Amino acid sequence: MQTASKNIELYRQITSCTLCQTQLPLSPKPIVQLSAQAKILIIGQAPGLQAHKHNRAFADTSGKRLREWLGVTDEQFYQAENFAIMPMAFCYPGKQKNGSGDKAPLKACAPTWHNTILDIFERLHLVLLVGQYSQKYYLKEDDLGVTDNVKQGMLQTKINAKLPAVELFNLPHPSPRNNIWLNKNNWFVEQTLPKLRSRIAQIIYE
Repeated sequence: MQTASKNIELYRQITSCTLCQTQLPLSPKPIVQLSAQAKILIIGQAPGLQAHKHNRAFADTSGKRLREWLGVTDEQFYQAENFAIMPMAFCYPGKQKNGSGDKAPLKACAPTWHNTILDIFERLHLVLLVGQYSQKYYLKEDDLGVTDNVKQGMLQTKINAKLPAVELFNLPHPSPRNNIWLNKNNWFVEQTLPKLRSRIAQIIYE
């Protein structure tokens, strides 16, 4: 009960955050999905406009593709005990001036909130780093670029003091803007995703 109360208070604090208010195109609306009992953690980029409108992470075509990649239903994906979602930035950052997608995640969220969030997990098995921003931040000097990061397959990482090393897997961003990358790297869909889906199914149903 005490853990649940702490999680509720942390979620309240995060969703009330206005740290980046002056840099955002719309009112702050931090979007995360959290549970101390989560089995899989997704660290992505930042909420898109549809996520902002619906107040729900990955509520767009990128999210649909991500769920297909993972082999899970909407219901499974939005169950916090299955998947925690902690973006590099929690609010929609706006569009780039040239119209080529969203702006990069604002840099204040990760150093402000991530370590506090990582400390709550008690049952985590797998961390998914989705896209270049989370991979650069968490892999640091081991970042090889998205393609080579994904090719490494399953790695090991230490998340918090409560848990032994957990599995870590890198993914490209599921945005339709990545279709060129997917067409050039057929091995990802043909060889990598079946293995990832199998592991995720084991984790969810164990």
